[in-house]
Amino acid sequence: MLNKKDIISINKEFETGELINESSLEYAINISKRTNSWIKQLAHLIRALLIDHAFKEGNKRTTATILATYLELNNYKYNPDEINKLIINILKNNITDINKIERMIENVIK
Repeated sequence: MLNKKDIISINKEFETGELINESSLEYAINISKRTNSWIKQLAHLIRALLIDHAFKEGNKRTTATILATYLELNNYKYNPDEINKLIINILKNNITDINKIERMIENVIK
C-alpha cells in the first residue's frame, strides 16, 4: 500500500506535489489501512484524487500512475486505454460510490 509520501512523490513526477485537499487523501489512506483488499484501497485513493482533488494539479495523471502500479504489483495485465476511460468515466459522471469504483477497477483488468 502506498503512503502519503509515496503519493506526493508520484504527483511530483508531473506537478509540484502541492496538496489542496490533504484531509481527503489522509482519510483515503487511513481507510485503506483497514482493509486487505487492494481494490478497495485503490478505490478510496482514486476517489480522493479524482473527486476530491487532493492535489492542485496532476490528479488524473497521478491516478493513472497509481492504478497502473497497483495492477502491476498484483501481476494483472491491463490496457492503458481502459485506465484512461475509467478516469474519464469517474470524472464525467462524478462517481463517488466506492463499490462502483471497485467494479470499474475490476473491469480494467484483462
